[in-house]
Amino acid sequence: MLRLLKQYFPIRNVVFIILEGEVIFMSFLIGSALLTFFTPYSFNVVLVMRILLVTMICQTCLYYNDLYDFDLVKTLPEMVVRLLQSLGITCFILALIYFIFPLATINQHVFALSILLLILFITTWRLVYLNILNRGLFNEKIIIVGSNDLSIAILNKIEDTIDCGYRIKAIFPDTDDDTKSKIRSKKVFFMYNIRMLCKIAVSSGVKKIITVIKEKRGGFPMKELIECRTVGIEIIDGCSFYEHLAGKVLSDKINPSWLVFSDGFKKSGIRIFLKRMEDIIGSSIALILVSPVLLITAIAIKASSSGPVLFAQKRMGRHKKEFVMHKFRSMVNNAEKLTGPVWADEDDPRITVVGKIIRKYRIDELPQLWDVLMGSMSLVGPRPERKHFTDTLEQEIQFYSHRFLAKPGITGWAQVSYDYAATIKGAVEKLNYELFYIKNMTLTFDIIIILRTIKIVLFGRGSR
Repeated sequence: MLRLLKQYFPIRNVVFIILEGEVIFMSFLIGSALLTFFTPYSFNVVLVMRILLVTMICQTCLYYNDLYDFDLVKTLPEMVVRLLQSLGITCFILALIYFIFPLATINQHVFALSILLLILFITTWRLVYLNILNRGLFNEKIIIVGSNDLSIAILNKIEDTIDCGYRIKAIFPDTDDDTKSKIRSKKVFFMYNIRMLCKIAVSSGVKKIITVIKEKRGGFPMKELIECRTVGIEIIDGCSFYEHLAGKVLSDKINPSWLVFSDGFKKSGIRIFLKRMEDIIGSSIALILVSPVLLITAIAIKASSSGPVLFAQKRMGRHKKEFVMHKFRSMVNNAEKLTGPVWADEDDPRITVVGKIIRKYRIDELPQLWDVLMGSMSLVGPRPERKHFTDTLEQEIQFYSHRFLAKPGITGWAQVSYDYAATIKGAVEKLNYELFYIKNMTLTFDIIIILRTIKIVLFGRGSR
C-alpha cells in the first residue's frame, strides 16, 4: 500500500497508471516505426517529445472521463464508450495544439494507425486489469478485531470499492450481537478464539489488524495484540483505518480522545503563509482568466430578471466570525422573503432560467474569487453556511464546530466528494469530509481538490 495525503492507495493502482502511460506511448512509437524510418537521433528526440505530449493529454482526458474510477467503469461496453469519448477529446485538443504549434504535429497517417493500435492495446490492457480487480488478486489481507457499526462500515467500504486493495481474512467479534447477519459478504470468516489471533494472522500472511473494540478492563485483547505487534504486524485503530480507506472521518463514531491523540491538525506558520500565497496568486490568475465569463454572466442576469447582479449574504467564517460572501444572483430577487432561510431544492422554483445554467457549472460562485483575494475566504476549505443553519447544526451534530477551524473555501474536499447536502444527514456526511480536510490540510491536497473541482464543473455534477 502507498500512503499519500493520509490515504492508502494500492501500489498496483499506481503501477497501472504508469504502465497505461507506457501503453499509450508505445502505441504511437510502434505506429511511427511501422510507417516511417527513424531519422537521426536529434529527430528521434523530437518524436519522443511529440509522443510524450500525446500521452500526457490522453491520460488527462482518461482521468476527466472517469476511466480511473473503476467503481464507475466496470463493464466492457462502458469502458469502450468512455475510451472513445476520451480519444475524441484528445484528438480535438491536439488539433488545436497542432494548429498553434505546427512543430508538435505527428504525421496524420502515423497518428491514425497509432490511435487504432491504442484502442486495441488499451482495451486489452484494461480487460486484464479488471479481471485482476474482480478476482481480488494482490489484495492485502487484513483482520478485524471487534464487531460493531464501525466494523460494518469498514467491511462495506471494502466490498463496495473494487480497487481498494484490501480483503478481510477474518473477523474476531467481541460481542454476541447480530453483526454477522448485517454482513453482505459470504467470504468473511468469523473466528471466536481470540487466543488464535496471532497464529491465524501469521499463517494467513496478514500484515494489518484493525481494532474496533473500545479499550476496557478485561475485555480488550491486549496480550494477543502485543503478540501480533512483536512479530511485525501493524495494529491500526478502526477510526484511523476508515479515515485512510475512505478519505473521511466518521464523526459519529470517533470520540474526543481520538481527536486529541490522532496525527494531523498541524498549522505551522509556514503552512499558513503558503496557504495565503496560494489564495492570492490563484484568485488573481483566476479573476483575469474568467473576466470575460464574469462580464457575460452579469449581462445575462441583468437582461433576464429584475434585481441586482450580485447577491451578498452574511456567512460564518473562520472562528465563527461573520463575513459578507458574494455570488451572482441565481434566484428571483428577494427569494427568501416568503420562505425565510431554507436550503435549495432540486428544481427550486425560485431559481431563474439563467440561474439554472450558472448554478450547474458553478459560475455563480466566481465572484467569491474577490472574497478570497480580500482574505475573508480561501480557494479551498469548508463551504461557509449562514448562522441560521450553523446554530442548528452545532446542536444536532457532534464536532460540527470544528469546521470553523479553517477559513471557508470556494471549493473543498466535501464538495468534490459528496453531492449537495440539504438535510441533517447530508450535513453530517459533509462534516466527515471537512474534518478529514482540516486534519490533513496541505498545499498538495489543495491542488488535487482544485483539479477535481475543474472536473466536476466541466460536467456540471452535484449542483443544485
